[in-house]
Amino acid sequence: MKILLIALLIILSTAINVKLGYCSSGHGAGYEWAEMKGIDDPDDCSGNSQSFIEGCQSYAEEQESIEDEDEEE
Repeated sequence: MKILLIALLIILSTAINVKLGYCSSGHGAGYEWAEMKGIDDPDDCSGNSQSFIEGCQSYAEEQESIEDEDEEE
């Protein structure tokens, strides 16, 4: 049962990542980098790879929306 659950989680995670555009290693790396650094402004994203920058910006934009929602409450 555990193996089936783990396999299902891996499949779902992969499907979600592909749907969200994280299938590119550069995009995923940028997203993870922004998360580790606590980046919350897309203008703070830079790098040598457009894919990396877009991943960073995706994370930062998510953080901006979370902050906006918190301010509305």
